[in-house]
Amino acid sequence: MLDSKHIAPTARRVTCAGCGTVFGCGLTGECWCGTEDYRMPLPDDAAEDCLCPDCLRKRALVRRIAAR
Repeated sequence: MLDSKHIAPTARRVTCAGCGTVFGCGLTGECWCGTEDYRMPLPDDAAEDCLCPDCLRKRALVRRIAAR
């Protein structure tokens, strides 16, 4: 029998702060964003949440171009 200490948390449903798309965010550290080449800090503002894959990639591209 499994108790609550052994049940893996499910992905939470998040609305992208950039475009409004709903997507899954893995709270276990195995989220899709962990496989991305570019890392961004988690949002500081409680009003902004994670970005969907497309928005994260677009923002990363903008930052790379700006850093040149």
